[in-house]
Amino acid sequence: MFGDTNGEGKRIPAVGLIAREDNTGDVIATTLRAMNRGHTVFVTHASQPTIEGVKLAAQIGAIIIDPQQPDPDDDSLRRELLLTAMARSHPGLIFQSNAKVPIDYNQTTATIESTEKCCVEAKQPTQEPSTTVHAVIPAHNEAGTIGDIVSTADIHVDEVVVIDDGSTDETPAVARDAGAEVITHATNRGYGEALVTAFSWAKKANVNELVILDGDGQHDPEDIPKLVDARNRTGADIVIGSRFGDEVETDIPIYRWIGLNIVSTLTNLSMGAMRPRSFLQDTQSGFRVYGRSAIESLAGADIASHMDASTDILYHAHQQGFEIEEVGTTIDYDVENGSNHHPLAHGFVLIRNLLKTIERDRPVATLGIPGFLIALTGLGFGYWTIINYIQTETFPLGIAMTSTFLSLTGILSCFTAVILHSLNHYLD
Repeated sequence: MFGDTNGEGKRIPAVGLIAREDNTGDVIATTLRAMNRGHTVFVTHASQPTIEGVKLAAQIGAIIIDPQQPDPDDDSLRRELLLTAMARSHPGLIFQSNAKVPIDYNQTTATIESTEKCCVEAKQPTQEPSTTVHAVIPAHNEAGTIGDIVSTADIHVDEVVVIDDGSTDETPAVARDAGAEVITHATNRGYGEALVTAFSWAKKANVNELVILDGDGQHDPEDIPKLVDARNRTGADIVIGSRFGDEVETDIPIYRWIGLNIVSTLTNLSMGAMRPRSFLQDTQSGFRVYGRSAIESLAGADIASHMDASTDILYHAHQQGFEIEEVGTTIDYDVENGSNHHPLAHGFVLIRNLLKTIERDRPVATLGIPGFLIALTGLGFGYWTIINYIQTETFPLGIAMTSTFLSLTGILSCFTAVILHSLNHYLD
């Protein structure tokens, strides 16, 4: 009997790997870990006996299985590994198709025993998401405020991480002194890229609840528990700290209030969320809490580098069907360097991009219906032109030109809506 045994004298399955040109290190690491646990390791290849992974695996004790047919596929290699394991009296084979991922040997062996299958794909170790709350603060040249924000946030969360987006001042050092972990961008890549880094880090760290807040002092870290409690209470995927919530006292300038309401209305229109229950009052607030599902999804999402990042996240959340809640919070506008962008320029860019999105994604609502109404108005002016001519025998040139212009504009708008609508269905 060739089968390996564990410390209790019980035979254990073998481990089968496929060596390739690009996985030498992973094959060697898996082979060593498996052999340390007492498993025999069989390594095969796709008619490539001279590749480095095969040679090194043989040197450390793996058994090399040469394929019986030229250019075999993975299924053929898997069958040959299994037949070899059974011929050597192993109770089964743990087959690892991707040597880059670790193996949960206990779980995989238990699967072989419970299902009586001879060959089982290697199970990966499962990690339960942490129940801790982490805060991430994107920051660019915020040395004057970042220390206090980190210190206050640290009271309400288990860990604070600062994404230093290419700061040229002492922001990283001040953040570290205040107790934060710092992830540094070598150059200033923009707010959106900082958020991408935040979501990617949170996914890898298996974070369960992620708080995002600004480093300029506008967001109050004391409100973190309020947002986290709202997410836990409602089960929402994303909770937004809204400047327009109930019982919110804010010193928001009137021009910002008007601009934010216009942007939020257009954002909701572009997502088709105009019902009171789904309408978001503050689409541009960066003070948010994300649950695990949202973190994993956003880690691979396409997020704009600069001004559109908050909106892009909402688009992605809407497309994925995530539940979003809003909680009233205070935004302090009386801070030094509260924004890196002029509010009028910021608003202009947001509105321009929102209008493009609305026109592209909802052409019937934004072009078709208005176009039809414009064309109908043009017909009305045409009727007026005819009646005026019949009654006065004088041709009203101004009314006729208005009729022509409105009719052509409306018809063109309707045709554009039809074409865009057809393209959307085709691309879907």
